[in-house]
Amino acid sequence: MDSAHKRAPRRLDAAGFWQVWQHFDADEKGYIGEKELDGFFHHMLTKLGPDDALMEENVHRVKQQLTTAPNISKDGCVPMKQLSSMFLSEDENFLLLFRLETPLDSSVEFMQIWRKYDADSSGFISAAELHNFLRDLFLHHRKSVSEAKLEEYTGTMMKIFDKNKDGHLDLNDLARILALQENFLLQFKMDACSTEERKRDFEKIFAHYDVSKTGALEGPEVDGFVKDMMELVQPSIRGVDLDKFREILLRHCDVNKDGKIQKSELALCLGLKINP
Repeated sequence: MDSAHKRAPRRLDAAGFWQVWQHFDADEKGYIGEKELDGFFHHMLTKLGPDDALMEENVHRVKQQLTTAPNISKDGCVPMKQLSSMFLSEDENFLLLFRLETPLDSSVEFMQIWRKYDADSSGFISAAELHNFLRDLFLHHRKSVSEAKLEEYTGTMMKIFDKNKDGHLDLNDLARILALQENFLLQFKMDACSTEERKRDFEKIFAHYDVSKTGALEGPEVDGFVKDMMELVQPSIRGVDLDKFREILLRHCDVNKDGKIQKSELALCLGLKINP
């Protein structure tokens, strides 16, 4: 009879785990210090409730296992994936961690994904568009997920990444989901360089965004360059702002009006003379 009155253990989802995790990893580094484990486990036990299988008496044993595991760094940092696997199902753990396993290192690749899933060019990713993104993501990783589960996971991702809770994901939200790496342009300080140094930097910059190696920026290559340029002065940008600035850049730089920005055209816009 007692067992009939026992509550079933509450299963934590990725959003619930993230809600606790971000208290200890506000900068989203992907790990927390060993000294923060007590606070983390206290929050998790509170979240799960007293009847969950993971009880207070097990915490010390689990902490010992964690801090002696081979993937704990020498400075005592505990990675998120080491902890999340204890609390989440395989699929929920995947939702939380795929972004950290395969981060994007190019804004061009990011903008290819943005353009594909912002199907209506609204400047936002709706829940339905995120649903399509997650379906493709699971298929890419050879994971079979029902439509009902996809709906559930879409809601989970919205809870985690829709920071202003407006029911849409903007550019910055998707950049967090995909763990987009630091802006490529931040390494350059063209105003402080000599002409020769500026030319050398320009060559590196153009080569980075000219992913197709055609000698011209087009489509997502222009988008990626525009995104990184805008974020140098405005860290948080919207899709509609990017589209406006893209139009302005093309109007000023696309001299032959072919919808692309040739290397010579971009150099001219930036006040540089390069060898043909």
